[in-house]
Amino acid sequence: MSAECTRVLDALGQPLSPELAAHADGCAGCQALLEGFDALESLPVPGAARPPPDLEPVRAVALEALAAQPKATPWTSEAWKLGGLYTGMMALVTLVFAAKDLLCNTAPLGVVVGLAVLLLLSMGGALWVALAPARRLGWLGVGTGAVGVALLVVLGGSGLANPNRGFVEGCVSCVRTGALFSLLPLVATLGMLRRMAFHAVRAVAAGLAAGAVGLLLLHVHCPDGSPGHLAVSHVGPWFVLGALAPWVRARLRTTHHAP
Repeated sequence: MSAECTRVLDALGQPLSPELAAHADGCAGCQALLEGFDALESLPVPGAARPPPDLEPVRAVALEALAAQPKATPWTSEAWKLGGLYTGMMALVTLVFAAKDLLCNTAPLGVVVGLAVLLLLSMGGALWVALAPARRLGWLGVGTGAVGVALLVVLGGSGLANPNRGFVEGCVSCVRTGALFSLLPLVATLGMLRRMAFHAVRAVAAGLAAGAVGLLLLHVHCPDGSPGHLAVSHVGPWFVLGALAPWVRARLRTTHHAP
């Protein structure tokens, strides 16, 4: 290797002087060296590759969004917002029921309060499963918890049927009332779930959390404490909402794809 070849080697990656360029044009070794270096420079660098030109607009939007909100919103903030919506709605409706003397559950007061607390805890637990970044429970955990709560609600009734209404009429009325009170919480919760990648267990937990609003309000309002009525028109629709939520969520567009 001549002195000029060494100088060409030292100048790799930089423009060659006219003298070195003239040497490289007539030197087979330098030409091979320069061609090899150019080929290496054209290889993509892991982690540093730029997107194809047609993806540049997407990259620009992503960088703009990142600049506007460089830190992700904590999932607890979203949970508190939904919890506040649930609590505010339940408190408002309960106050209206109390003012109109519609708190008609005839079970012992301790049972009524105890089941109400249980439903509140199950609502919070379902929200945690639905929104926490790491999936804590699978199908078995969510299903076992829901069945346990349902059994306690059915067995914790007064056992007395409503003498003023037939079975079918009472069931239709409670299903309609529970669905009405659960609609807004369900819409808000599914909207929040659009901010993360779809996961069926999360969606089921979200449906159960939203449906617990209507279930709790029915619990304090309905005078019919017979097991059949509670199973068909209180617990049954709650399970339906839990099963319906993943079907609806799967058909909604995802705005964020975080796990």
